[in-house]
Amino acid sequence: MLPKFLIADNSQELPETIFVIHTEEPRFIVESDIEDFNSNQIIHWIDEKPKKESLIEDYLADAEEFLNTELESQEDLFDEDDL
Repeated sequence: MLPKFLIADNSQELPETIFVIHTEEPRFIVESDIEDFNSNQIIHWIDEKPKKESLIEDYLADAEEFLNTELESQEDLFDEDDL
């Protein structure tokens, strides 16, 4: 079973961009600024886009929460390595 979200980047061509991939239906990829998830945000729908805007907002909030949690976890891991 895949995780609900994945993080991806294309640092060779888009060094300031990060991608959060939603693996469950409706599948989509959020492309955003690496420093600010809500900046320059583009949603690439793999499955049909939900008709309710509130659902889209909920999916984006979940994606942002996932990204923030993962980035914090990575920072904590790197801080532990420095000890």
